Amino acid sequence: MGEFDLITHYFKTQQNPQRPDVALSIGDDCAILNCPPSQQIAITTDTMVEGTHFLPTISPKDLAYKALATNLSDLAAMGARPAWVSLALTLPKINQDWLKDFSEAFFEVLTKENVTLIGGDTTQGKLHCISITAQGLLPKGRALRRDKAQIGDYIFVSGTLGDSAAGLAFLLGKEITNLKNHDAPIFAKNYVISRHLRPTPRIALGQYLLDHNFSYCALDISDGLLADLGHILERSHCHAELDIEKLPYSEELARLFSQNDCEKLALTGGEDYELCFTVPATKIKDFQKAIASSDLPTQVTCIGRITEGKENKITLQRNGKVVDLSLTKGFDHFAK
Repeated sequence: MGEFDLITHYFKTQQNPQRPDVALSIGDDCAILNCPPSQQIAITTDTMVEGTHFLPTISPKDLAYKALATNLSDLAAMGARPAWVSLALTLPKINQDWLKDFSEAFFEVLTKENVTLIGGDTTQGKLHCISITAQGLLPKGRALRRDKAQIGDYIFVSGTLGDSAAGLAFLLGKEITNLKNHDAPIFAKNYVISRHLRPTPRIALGQYLLDHNFSYCALDISDGLLADLGHILERSHCHAELDIEKLPYSEELARLFSQNDCEKLALTGGEDYELCFTVPATKIKDFQKAIASSDLPTQVTCIGRITEGKENKITLQRNGKVVDLSLTKGFDHFAK
């Protein structure tokens, strides 16, 4: 099977959603897209390399899901509606069983989100490498941006934090010496592993925040809450106060670790792909009322405030008392 046979067999398929805004798709030098006059295009690109971003043992189905989910999460953080993706796939060799599983899972996600694969490339290399460019639509002149936090805003996060970092540690087979319960139910370990392999991009939440004008500032948490919130503070030139006791973490994580360790994982663990966003004080009552009655498939939790400050620092508090930030710097919970 050659390169073009591979593309035709696995990626030029009836499973690919056919959006009306795609004028020309797979099979030519470029795709041609139609953008509505009242819309703008948000574009993001991520590359995942075997051994750096994913384990060689990952299943092709999980790999396809995660590669797409991480890109869609970037669009969600802007409030964009996902529309099109392109895929560049590097393979050590052609493995038809691997390609079948990968492409099936890939198109399952595309179908669910009504996203069309419009093109890409396949090459041979020493390691598996997946590069995806995802594009979404935004109302012209509007987006959730990192530089739009304002003093007095409330800081929220979606879902729960810390699961993915714990799941990765179990997948790596690391010696986790601080487990609260070494005989914890297997479902708790399986849950955090699944949260690492299959994060949920918060697409509906991002669109809800933008459509209802509840937020102007958001990002997705890929490098850990402290690191990613720091990006907002740097771009918005402000400070933040976080209430540690309000950090949301799952019941499964709490079955595995102490409260203190769960909080550290929530603050520093990466690849949760939850949204961190701000809500202006003038909108907080309307937002809380609206979110309580919405049918969004995720919880949101207020964990702090944006405050004045030129050093872009994060002050951690527990029940109103300041906690030394150095307690969480350089945290490596799973070090042997």
